[in-house]
Amino acid sequence: MPLDPIAYQPYADPDDFIREVTDLIWVNRSISYIRENYEPDSIVHGSLGTSTTRDEVIEGSLMRISATPDRTGQAEDVVWEARGDDAFLSSHLVFSGHLHSPEVSRTIANCLYRRGRMVEEWVVRDSLAGALYHGLDVDELARAQSFRGYSGSWLEPAPVDPIAAGDSGPRPDDYRPEVERVLELIDVVWNQRDLHQVEQFFDRDLTLLTVGNRTVIRPEGYRRALLRFLEAFPAGQFEVRDIQTNYDVRYAGLRVAVTWKFTGDYVGRSNYGPLTGKPVDVLGISQFTFHNGKLVREVRLWDDIALRAQIAGMRGDEPLELANIY
Repeated sequence: MPLDPIAYQPYADPDDFIREVTDLIWVNRSISYIRENYEPDSIVHGSLGTSTTRDEVIEGSLMRISATPDRTGQAEDVVWEARGDDAFLSSHLVFSGHLHSPEVSRTIANCLYRRGRMVEEWVVRDSLAGALYHGLDVDELARAQSFRGYSGSWLEPAPVDPIAAGDSGPRPDDYRPEVERVLELIDVVWNQRDLHQVEQFFDRDLTLLTVGNRTVIRPEGYRRALLRFLEAFPAGQFEVRDIQTNYDVRYAGLRVAVTWKFTGDYVGRSNYGPLTGKPVDVLGISQFTFHNGKLVREVRLWDDIALRAQIAGMRGDEPLELANIY
């Protein structure tokens, strides 16, 4: 079913919509446009929890823009997919740099727009990248934040068949073989821990872009990056919450975006300070790129400092200030 232009007007298509609206707010500083762009009761799931009002998005955006006046972001990818005939779900990978320094980082914002208005969003920022660049104490930064916790759809059971419908609703059955391949990767390699099988899914010359602005290459690098995350939560599991696919030569062809939830008890290696024995709830997003039937690239983001804040809260560490969810 073709997408009704009411979903993205006055722009040419959802890709154009997402790039131009983001630039208008974050580069041209038209913060007030959020009132036209977001529903009043819009829901945002961030790494520190869920917010349920447009006003909090406005306030949070203002604080982020003010805190980083030299930062400019642009679209590195937009993986969008229709949700019915008047809505779409976009996965917007933003590459941000500073005008006067080599500091860079990435954000992925997955937004559900219905008739041109944002109704629900899932957003992850690589806050670790900036902290490492400036040589800051990441645990001190984490203790200065508070984890609010999630509400709404994020607390509901994972979709039974995310190919048919995710947290954002029913999806078109596009590029099923590639979607099934990505889901098999998550099941076999991520959840079953058969790391030997990485070569069965990825090309030898793979690239993984992940938190801390790290670039990882080759299957062995991919294995080690996954182990590094899992070793703190050795029994943890990944849930697939949503899927989008999109083919566009602008972004190197076919991409599959996956919103995932990771839960696991912090009982392994103490990479995040003293162990708590309690579960973490991690919002993450990955974007996968295919070439000739094999995966060649993944961008995998979560907010590692927000994860530390969540763990610090479990230990009873007192936050120094209120959290900016957005």
